[in-house]
Amino acid sequence: MALSRPSPGRVLVVGDLVTDVVAVLTTPLAAGTDTAGGIRFTGGGQAANTAAWLAAHGVPVTLVAAAGDDDLGDIRLAELAEAGVDLAVRRCPGTATGTVIVLAHGEQRSMVADRGANLSLRAGDVDDAVALYPDATHLHLSGYPLLHPGSREAGRHALVAARSHGMSTSVDAASAAPLLAAGPARFLDWVRGTDLLLANLDEATALGLADGLPTPAPVRRLVVKRGSGGAVWHEPATVMSPATVVSAAAATVPVVDPTGAGDAFAAGLLAAWLAGDDPVTALAAAGRAGATAVGVVGARPIRRGGSGLDVDDADR
Repeated sequence: MALSRPSPGRVLVVGDLVTDVVAVLTTPLAAGTDTAGGIRFTGGGQAANTAAWLAAHGVPVTLVAAAGDDDLGDIRLAELAEAGVDLAVRRCPGTATGTVIVLAHGEQRSMVADRGANLSLRAGDVDDAVALYPDATHLHLSGYPLLHPGSREAGRHALVAARSHGMSTSVDAASAAPLLAAGPARFLDWVRGTDLLLANLDEATALGLADGLPTPAPVRRLVVKRGSGGAVWHEPATVMSPATVVSAAAATVPVVDPTGAGDAFAAGLLAAWLAGDDPVTALAAAGRAGATAVGVVGARPIRRGGSGLDVDDADR
């Protein structure tokens, strides 16, 4: 008789919601002149993307964010609700929903960001969501709120509130340049004690964690996303268990658009890990989700026929 797989509890995802203007370039960007490419307007934001991918994996999920009172905010919220994401999003009168221009070519992408209403995220938004969803067992924080003074208090409060309510926590380091600007040592202090920190190689390098966790470790677990080089799970030794270092190769798939691949990876990892899977299994699930994401334009799962989201193949 097969044992049933544990179901992850509700995840609160705290962070950013934006409109992505994605330009997939046919050649490298030619400065000062024209470059051909396909352009698409789509939902984005690290937190919103991760929430959408978690919903695609069947995980109950709530997005905690701030959006403008504009038409784009209406569109972004409607598409997330359709994707199965519960919303704890405060609308900010007189403020525009954030917009990010994404230039993608091959495995590389560059972004121009107008954070908009995301900078208005408040600690009270987190408290309201925690009160509204008492079934939440995990809080995942996009690093972006921590990287901007206007939303930093909300980001830091989210981790404190989660721990005070007995939730486990995870943080995505977000982006290397803002990390360096905010100060790597300060960032690590803000996330100290977090159960799981995710960072791509550039972010891990900025934080001094490219080769793993120091002793004493600022966080309990670290996953470094290395793109086509796969991913590595680092977990320091404790009195109960030895140190764990697990490497996983990346799937070899054609890259259409890398936008959102890290968010899909994070969602796949969390869905597996929160269901009780070991690091090997969790990294494999994360890799499959990331491979699915790079095969489509935009940062969100693709709906098929209005019923379900296109992550089925990644989970097989």
